[in-house]
Amino acid sequence: MSPDHPPGLDLDRLRGLLDRERPGLVTGPLSGRLIEGGRSNLTYAVSDGTAHWVVRRPPLGHVLATAHDMKREHRVISALHPTDVPVPRPVLLCEDEEVLGSPFYVMEFVEGTPYRTAGQLAPLGPERTRAAVLNLVDTLVDLHAVDPAEVGLADFGRPEGFLDRQLRRWAKQLDASRNRDLAGIDELHATLGRELPRSPAPTVVHGDYRLDNVLIGGGNDEIRAVLDWEMSTLGDPLTDLGLLVMYSMPLGMPDSPVSTTAQAPGHPAPAELIERYAARSGRDVAGVAWYTAFAWFKLAVILEGIHYRYTLGQTVGRGFDRIGDLVPVFIEHGLTTLQEG
Repeated sequence: MSPDHPPGLDLDRLRGLLDRERPGLVTGPLSGRLIEGGRSNLTYAVSDGTAHWVVRRPPLGHVLATAHDMKREHRVISALHPTDVPVPRPVLLCEDEEVLGSPFYVMEFVEGTPYRTAGQLAPLGPERTRAAVLNLVDTLVDLHAVDPAEVGLADFGRPEGFLDRQLRRWAKQLDASRNRDLAGIDELHATLGRELPRSPAPTVVHGDYRLDNVLIGGGNDEIRAVLDWEMSTLGDPLTDLGLLVMYSMPLGMPDSPVSTTAQAPGHPAPAELIERYAARSGRDVAGVAWYTAFAWFKLAVILEGIHYRYTLGQTVGRGFDRIGDLVPVFIEHGLTTLQEG
């Protein structure tokens, strides 16, 4: 298909739906393109030549269970849009698979930049980089300050036993992709299980909160929008903080296919991010080392799954041949984080 008609996006059917459900919204022929960089769900930029929107749908050939993600994502951004949490304005949810072949939703297009690497941050300079990362912490505090019941999300998850379920889920994922010995990973999992912390009051958690899942823009490099809500639920807010801290620590591996932003000049140290979150949220973060170690474990499992699929010839592309070398690094970081507290 042409760039204006990417696979999975039937622009004629989309236009027909929008004309029926949102008369007058679209004023010209639609064009669309796939936005690169998404993880599991597909994201398209759509325009009528004047206005711009974003369409989110499951991957092509998805199994039926993943269709729930679209309704869930649309629900959380609809609930959060009136709050202080910056999310795109939702436009429409379509659960009729006759339109695009799967459920999908449409939201406003937000101008901004997702910074994925230290190299991309470098042109901002130290002061702007520091401000952007601290804004990321402040936005996380705003998210965790939202009362789920007040925005209609009281039943958005099952916070009771959240950490135990998370740990069991990722251990199951690991078992599904075991085809080599990984020194220390069973020790890391067992230690996390023995030292399971007592969770604070549950909040809406993003589930994958990091710099490249937000759009930064404007004169003050503010967070314009938080994206990719497919893993959001009700649970322990410190899991979001632990993941953010993990992505703010250097891997110590030059030219790694997976990188953190920690090496960008001006990037705040993890301790400063933790202190800022604690001061602004009022939460006890004394046990944040557990959550950071859990983030290392979770990423190790994800990377091992990618490596496993690569060994089976199911994943091709630049950098996948080096993913397996990263897994022991993530395991070691997780064990060190627990040991040092």
